[in-house]
Amino acid sequence: MNIRIVLGTLLLLLSFAAVAGDPALDKELRLAAIVGDVEAVEKLLDKGADVNSANKYGKTALMMAAENGNLGVVSLLLSRGADVNRRTVANCSALTLAAENDEPEVTALLIERGADLSARTRAGATALLLAARYGVDDMVEQLLFRGANPNDRDKEGRTPLMLAAAHGHLNTVKLLLKHGAKTNLADNRGKTALMYAVETGNNMDLVKALVEAGEDVNARSKDGATPLIWAAGSGNAEAVTYLLQKGADINAQDNDGTTALLEAVDVREPDVVKVLISRGADVSIKNKQGKTVKDIARGFRDQRCLQLLEGGDH
Repeated sequence: MNIRIVLGTLLLLLSFAAVAGDPALDKELRLAAIVGDVEAVEKLLDKGADVNSANKYGKTALMMAAENGNLGVVSLLLSRGADVNRRTVANCSALTLAAENDEPEVTALLIERGADLSARTRAGATALLLAARYGVDDMVEQLLFRGANPNDRDKEGRTPLMLAAAHGHLNTVKLLLKHGAKTNLADNRGKTALMYAVETGNNMDLVKALVEAGEDVNARSKDGATPLIWAAGSGNAEAVTYLLQKGADINAQDNDGTTALLEAVDVREPDVVKVLISRGADVSIKNKQGKTVKDIARGFRDQRCLQLLEGGDH
């Protein structure tokens, strides 16, 4: 073969490789995707930028466009061969990034183009788990309609219902229940959605929705605590009152012998103590350390709780 032809071919191949695998072009592509510059993205792809090139964290231009809600760029990248299910080093996909950043229009397009609904981050979160946590109802409904599992779990065993309840998202909770989310499931610590709801907020409509859907008011987490004890420990007097009305065992003890009243005194919540005393909570019960509520109140020199306890001592 003619040496000139060989050298010419090699130079042509090297020139093409330099353009097609140009790190500078690839970086420009990702930056253009971040800011949503559709025209720049198209020009860079035409120049040979790699549509699936990633930074050191494994993020591609598609992922960056998705998390920033740049729908036009997402659409263009997908049409030019971007891998919809590529993962970062933290195992995030374009779909989970869009879900975490409240971008329902982007998630709809990604799903339409074959995004894996079961894709999980390193923490075990799917798009539905993320959408439920942040209360993005449009996205939750969209994902459920497309077949996402309403009872999926992250690495801590938490379901979408638990996450929505923990963050006070009433409408999300109702939506999940409507689409088959199961009540009385427990996470790795034995906590139910109701326990999360009474522990982390005073959204009584949410608490009521869960109880009416069938959440057990006397369920126990792995440490033996009931929803009533969780509510008492959080100072949620309204939830304590409601749970008692719904049949919660007022004197139930956890694995340490702690009742709702003992818990309320231990965290110095006089409003909860008042509710429990008025409903007949037993002030004589001792925990595993042999202490009564009065012992605990005296130890804290908590005169408000002590006065309520003395008044309830018959």
